[in-house]
Amino acid sequence: MRALQGITVVAVEQAVSAPYASMRLTDAGARVIKVERPEGDFARFYDDAAAGQSSYFVWLNRGKDSVALDLAAPAGRDALAALIAGADVLIQNLKPGALDRTGLAPAALRAANPRLIACAITGYGRTGPMADRKAYDLLIQAESGLCSVTGGPETPARVGISVVDIATGAAAHAAILEALIRRGLTGQGAEIEVSMFDVMAKWLTVPLLNHLAGRPPRRMGLAHPSIAPYGVFTARDGGQVLIAVQNDREWAALCAGFLGDAALARDPRHAANLARITHRADTDALVAAAFARQDAAAAIAALTAAGIALASVNDMAGLAAHPHLRMMTVETPAGPVSLPAPPVRVADEAFACGPVPALPEPGT
Repeated sequence: MRALQGITVVAVEQAVSAPYASMRLTDAGARVIKVERPEGDFARFYDDAAAGQSSYFVWLNRGKDSVALDLAAPAGRDALAALIAGADVLIQNLKPGALDRTGLAPAALRAANPRLIACAITGYGRTGPMADRKAYDLLIQAESGLCSVTGGPETPARVGISVVDIATGAAAHAAILEALIRRGLTGQGAEIEVSMFDVMAKWLTVPLLNHLAGRPPRRMGLAHPSIAPYGVFTARDGGQVLIAVQNDREWAALCAGFLGDAALARDPRHAANLARITHRADTDALVAAAFARQDAAAAIAALTAAGIALASVNDMAGLAAHPHLRMMTVETPAGPVSLPAPPVRVADEAFACGPVPALPEPGT
């Protein structure tokens, strides 16, 4: 028996954040009824990379049932109310107040069904000066300051995936699971709100605290602002290797096993991480010189022998060929599509998921 078998989720959702949360519930065995507009979730039309279908939609909506309802019409609202009446969980990422205006405010729904867990995903919350502003992933990346700490020294950049949406969906998923546990103890549901801006502000705690301490963070590309040496170095043959020295013990191992100078571990300019940060250019120059003396394969072998954490600087071709990439096949209306397998594996439990739903006829 899967963990959420017997749980019914109604997801009035679109794009990425709410579909990510409901996908995780589907993976655990819940039945998810996805409510789409008559024209469909607009994520269905983002691209055509998955057998002619949207990569976003195929990724996020496998295993769900789908219904198309016009919530501007009484019949659509009545149908949604009937679905929610039999549900354990309601997830929605409509504009704040949109569900309320259909007569389906979460407080009223919970009054009728006290065991209901109603989770609303918003951009900035339901109150405050920006509560009514539309919010999408890149907009929140910019508004929260995430772009200011992403990219190289010259230019702010977008994180290369929908990190705000994914983080918000993950936060909503965790909050729903907590509410289900509490309901098991008390019999009472919950009304949950998750703000995209709040999620990113929380994720940005470290750079924010550094700013408040008078040390505004700088964009450093593939380097770490608080740890050194932690970044990309180029070997003699042009190969690039990213290393991470997390503590002074590892620095001593790097000095003895890779730099060829154990005494550097006691040099006051480099012995402690704060000193290495202060003298980052000198520290990195020492490491760069050691890389320049050997090819990437030899450098990786020496670093591995010294117990230093490292990574190749891959692109999507590198990921596609990676020996640790696990793939699964999902059935879609246009045929099977392979995509990465879920990251969570439960011992003695085989994972299986249902197909990606086709766009249903309105009212079905």
